[in-house]
Amino acid sequence: MKIGFIGLGIMGAPMAQNLMKAGHEMVVRTRSKVPDALQGATVCKTNAEVARAAEVVILMLPDTPDVEQVLFGEDGVAAGLSKGKTVIDMSSIAPMETKRFAKKINELGCDYLDAPVSGGEVGAKAASLTIMVGGDEAVFERARPLLEAMGKNITLVGGNGDGQTTKVANQIIVALNIAAVGEALLFASKAGADPAKVRQALMGGFAASRILEVHGERMIKRTFNPGFRIALHQKDLSLALAGAKEMDVSLPQTASAAQLMQSCAAHGWDQLDHSALVKALEQMAAHQVAAG
Repeated sequence: MKIGFIGLGIMGAPMAQNLMKAGHEMVVRTRSKVPDALQGATVCKTNAEVARAAEVVILMLPDTPDVEQVLFGEDGVAAGLSKGKTVIDMSSIAPMETKRFAKKINELGCDYLDAPVSGGEVGAKAASLTIMVGGDEAVFERARPLLEAMGKNITLVGGNGDGQTTKVANQIIVALNIAAVGEALLFASKAGADPAKVRQALMGGFAASRILEVHGERMIKRTFNPGFRIALHQKDLSLALAGAKEMDVSLPQTASAAQLMQSCAAHGWDQLDHSALVKALEQMAAHQVAAG
């Protein structure tokens, strides 16, 4: 298929590359140089031009306003769509706004899926992303081969917006687990135990988790180069807390994790990997999990 891809960032670029590896023709718009891995892609001057050239337009953008601007701004995707085309938004944005975007695209005679992902840069490169989809089942089935070129665990959750709701729930769980692992390793280190050996022991018990495995190692080795930046996770927790306020739901642990990330941002750490949330805990304890 001829795929339009807008948003060639840390995750978007390898996702687009995997689509090209699967044999799809790529049409892109980027303000910077096209990554070497995407040489051969057609470069368009506007988002509308991408939509005119492609059968399916995929978005991988930072936040809700970015998606709205790309879709409906001047020379946006909507201006270039024709009846029967499909928009797949793989960004992580507000569920209620997603429903509004989907309705406007549907009114143009086009289909819309919200399909946010989890798995970070590693998952994007390995085409092993978890993809949570909201939209019509028939549209989902048509898009499935594209999604399978980028991910492994692919689930149609429900209608438009439900994919984004699932992603917000995912980000709540991930944030709370990062905070829990950070507190546990900080406690062990401050008590005089070797945090690396504590982590190794815990990996064999009920406390074992992907977060303990990957981000626990990052905390010990001090490798906070971004796979998923704190700034982006902050945005996702803001979506969770805004939704909770709208529904009169209390999310106290989510609020706590959001404050830890805010502390990181205040210290200039918001461009680090979200495992660097531990740095806020270390600041309060005047102790670092491991030297580095």
